[in-house]
Amino acid sequence: MPSVCFYFQVHQPMRIKKYRFFDVGKDHSYFNDHGKTNLNNVKILRKVAEKCYLPANRTLLALIRENPGFKISFSFSGVFLEQLENFFPEVLDSFRELVATGQVEVLSETYYHSLSFLYSKEEFCYQVSKHRKKIEQIFHVTPSAFRNTELIYSNDLARAVEEMGYKVILAEGADRIMDWRSPNFLYRPCGLERIKLLVKNYKLSDDVAFRFSEKSWKEYPLTAEKFAHWIARHNGNGQVINLFMDYETFGEHQWEDTGIFEFLRHLPRQLAQKPDIDFVTPSEAAARYAPVGELDYPHFVSWADTERDLSAWLSNDMQKEAMEKLYALEGQIKGLDNERLLEDWRRLQTSDHFYYMCTKWWNDGDVHKYFNPYESPYDAFIAFINALNDVKLRYQTLAQDKIIIKINN
Repeated sequence: MPSVCFYFQVHQPMRIKKYRFFDVGKDHSYFNDHGKTNLNNVKILRKVAEKCYLPANRTLLALIRENPGFKISFSFSGVFLEQLENFFPEVLDSFRELVATGQVEVLSETYYHSLSFLYSKEEFCYQVSKHRKKIEQIFHVTPSAFRNTELIYSNDLARAVEEMGYKVILAEGADRIMDWRSPNFLYRPCGLERIKLLVKNYKLSDDVAFRFSEKSWKEYPLTAEKFAHWIARHNGNGQVINLFMDYETFGEHQWEDTGIFEFLRHLPRQLAQKPDIDFVTPSEAAARYAPVGELDYPHFVSWADTERDLSAWLSNDMQKEAMEKLYALEGQIKGLDNERLLEDWRRLQTSDHFYYMCTKWWNDGDVHKYFNPYESPYDAFIAFINALNDVKLRYQTLAQDKIIIKINN
């Protein structure tokens, strides 16, 4: 009997405005352009909320009320939740209403949707802790499942997450890792015994997230009945079908006129008609099923692009330079103990800033580019480096003032 595990990533970054060289030392507001251009984060978030979050939340709430066994899970970045608190409390309330049903699990992740694990284990642990507290504050639940930014995963990450007390972790079911194995079973991370591993069935997930409205696709149109049949074919040959995707799939990446909401409305009913199929959250899957074996991820794997590695964020010199310069400031900025400066430095860690600098354009990267406000990767790099240089200048000024005060006292 295969269970279906839905997981949706919900994230919108605080994008850096067109921050010029001449702004360095004068303007310390990097993420707000006051509505002057399409870089305005509030404007983008309003658009996505109207097209995706509000109608998708209404649809899911109705499905949960109609189907007591229907379960889903979300992972919200901390910076996304902050923006909802500040500008769209009605959207946040609609997510709260979903979680309050008891049929929705909320997962842990890094607060700033960052790649911090690659550069600073201390910073990574801080962000996960801060995120957990934010989830407890807003939704009154404590996460027991973890997914890293963009589903980036490795053996070392699993070990660190297990030490933090999590019971289950999510990963991409990349072919080079799975080999002959099926993604439709529970696994153990390499060398670990307590934490369990759920891997994404990327073929079925991408049928919805990427191919749903592709008229040249041989399976077009994709109906709920057809998709439910594909899942049912795994009956007797799988424990759990992990359907992991961006929440913006519904209404934003796949517009309403494609029929995506109708597909979502009918899918639970179609699945319920199949024998021995139910829904689970990640933690429920980990509690119900025993691992069938161990999976070895010696190198980092992500769910981005066809390569499913780190190249979306670290493939060119601009990205590498920006990342290295950012984390090189960690010790200095933390030593200064200035909350506003530290917060700006952490907001610059959001992975989207580096994705916008990417110069390799794969077809399945179009979804990520959809929210890219820059005319070129070089514009994204220039805005980021100028903002980072201002952070560095602020640090130097504050550190010098601190020395002067200490001398005078």
